[in-house]
Amino acid sequence: MASFTELEVWKQSRKIRNWIAELVKSFPAEEKFRLTDQIIRSSRSIGNNLAEGHGRFHYQDNVRFCILARGSLSETLDHMIIAYDDKIISEETLQQFKIEYDSCLKILNGYIQYLKKKKSED
Repeated sequence: MASFTELEVWKQSRKIRNWIAELVKSFPAEEKFRLTDQIIRSSRSIGNNLAEGHGRFHYQDNVRFCILARGSLSETLDHMIIAYDDKIISEETLQQFKIEYDSCLKILNGYIQYLKKKKSED
């Protein structure tokens, strides 16, 4: 694959990142340097780690960065749960996010398994 931008998992992480960026515009001003900043950072980190891993020479390096991306994806879900608990977002918004989260997690886990298989073939 020539570029990380061709990866389905990166495309899904981009969708999440853009969705979060739009969503936080409605967050209260007092959350700007707390939850808003944290959720933006974690959502960006998903794609950032996928891109960095894709640029690595060895499959194991790529797997390591994919695992970091998976951690950032879970962190983003936790921030969304906090936003729901703090009544910043609705249950419907949280459920919409969970659909995107589940999709990204499924693709990401498949990609990790693919990389591990390729590593064992070399």
